[in-house]
Amino acid sequence: MHRLALAAALLLAGIPFAHAQSLLVTEQEMLASIAAGDGPVARSSTVAGAPRIELAAPDLRQSISSPTRIALRFVPTAPAAIRPESLRVLYGALRLDITARLLGSAKVGADGIEVAQAALPRGQHRLTLQLEDSLGRAATQTFAFVVD
Repeated sequence: MHRLALAAALLLAGIPFAHAQSLLVTEQEMLASIAAGDGPVARSSTVAGAPRIELAAPDLRQSISSPTRIALRFVPTAPAAIRPESLRVLYGALRLDITARLLGSAKVGADGIEVAQAALPRGQHRLTLQLEDSLGRAATQTFAFVVD
């Protein structure tokens, strides 16, 4: 019964059930973000001792197709530990919080996060990740890419 309720809610939201596990953003959300414009965006923050967020996959130097594997590594600075529960994933210029969508289809831990098959519409995308360590130091990293 729970799956039926989930399917109904997704259909009402315009999200096909077959992609519910991996759909990160809809085409409408992508277009709204593009229409909002880029504005100035910091690629990363540099708080002394803050954790690092590193992109392991996909390789942004190559063409990206959908679905794609997304893998991020979280690198703490001793003696702090990563607080995976502090992870926030914001999408595009509108900074739409897609954390729950990502966590619904991802493996998350103190060492990083992996989504086996993230579905994204063709077009320009920007993900901003925010993460804290056990000492309260915050890191922000932005990744911009195009899905063909």
